[in-house]
Amino acid sequence: MPVSENQLVDAALAARKNGVAPYSHFLVGAALETSDGEIFTGCNIENATYGLTVCAERVAIWKALSEGRRKFLRIAVAADTDTLTPPCGACRQIIWEFCGDIPVVLVNLKDQRATHLMKSLFPHAFDSSFLGDPRA
Repeated sequence: MPVSENQLVDAALAARKNGVAPYSHFLVGAALETSDGEIFTGCNIENATYGLTVCAERVAIWKALSEGRRKFLRIAVAADTDTLTPPCGACRQIIWEFCGDIPVVLVNLKDQRATHLMKSLFPHAFDSSFLGDPRA
């Protein structure tokens, strides 16, 4: 059964509190809704080398994929910013690859919200269609 947008946003906001951001102090939470109404959450986790840092969106997607889920309806991303914060480029690629053109709900702690389809956030996306026929 689908969840409400408020439930999805609340899950992203709660996940944000679990973020590990000792360097940037920029906590982000994400909540991914599966086609059967489950919610998988993620938070950003920083590392001193920065390159090994993982964003909240990718954590949520990895968790869902690792539990066998493959169909997703939408994702919410929560950050404490005045301007709503969209996913970074790496996360846009991962969302596109594993979720397709789903709605992305952006929210901040002032409950400002905006929803964008992935296609508008990631025009001309790279995907498997550019790889050709793997049997060739």
